[in-house]
Amino acid sequence: MNEIQNFSQQVIDNIERVIIGKRDVLELMMVAILCEGHVLLEDVPGTGKTMLACALAAGLAIDFKRLQCTPDLLPNDVTGVSVFDPRQQEFMFIPGPVFTNILLADEINRATPRTQSALLEAMGERQVTVDGVTRPLERPFLVIASQNPVEYEGTFPLPEAQLDRFFMKLTLGYLDQDSESRMLMNLGGAHPIDSIGPVVDGRELPNLARQVWDIHVDDTVRDYIVTLVFATRSHPDLVLGASPRGSHALYRAAQAYAALQGRDYVLPDDVKRLAAPVLAHRCLLHPESALRGTGIKEVMTRIIEEAPLEIGDL
Repeated sequence: MNEIQNFSQQVIDNIERVIIGKRDVLELMMVAILCEGHVLLEDVPGTGKTMLACALAAGLAIDFKRLQCTPDLLPNDVTGVSVFDPRQQEFMFIPGPVFTNILLADEINRATPRTQSALLEAMGERQVTVDGVTRPLERPFLVIASQNPVEYEGTFPLPEAQLDRFFMKLTLGYLDQDSESRMLMNLGGAHPIDSIGPVVDGRELPNLARQVWDIHVDDTVRDYIVTLVFATRSHPDLVLGASPRGSHALYRAAQAYAALQGRDYVLPDDVKRLAAPVLAHRCLLHPESALRGTGIKEVMTRIIEEAPLEIGDL
């Protein structure tokens, strides 16, 4: 597992030249990348969501495109369009920005539902169908989407079906005082992003993703994952629990997290660490619970604390 750990540490160390004091979030981001999973970054403006995606792409040295989502964005602006070429007397396909390795969908909730749905096939099946022709997307293919949770005017909340296609939902949050002081010092001259360069070959990600499968998951840990997921489906504060895709994502995330720590086996604590980032956005809070001031994070914390773990021969 040294290959996965070394690869991940180089990427994280490189990003930390730009994103300061958020190593725990960067590790979770790397877990999703190792699983070739899509990530939703939700946070207030100015916390570094876009900068994180740019720094990640620069370190991986793979193709990166940014899509600024607005209400007038059309599905063809995402997937591409067929244009008639009078010289060739045939239609030529012009690929959209989705044909890349890392796609940053900035402020994704500003795009209309019709445009948001243009990403569903790409995220779920890594292919795009335009004018009846299906075209595969080159691996690795990752969508990093950002959204602002405090502005609602002119936005379109992501439907549950699309949220479920995101492997993980992360929040950077504000910096502590020391980290923010270091940030200001780093920004005293040229922006650090200008000096970020490639440190690994991102084309190795599909190979590393296959290696993640070799991480051992004990039957007890696997049953614990299922117990957590089923607890979300029966919790009185939740209208909708995590899907089977959520179970699979948590299983894979635990394997990748163990590899990131240099282990070839998963611990129950790995599952506890990852349960909220992987499952919370797949659950739907009951309206009455929301009116009482109960949040999805609070519900997930209770589920993790109360879900039984039967210790076997770990």
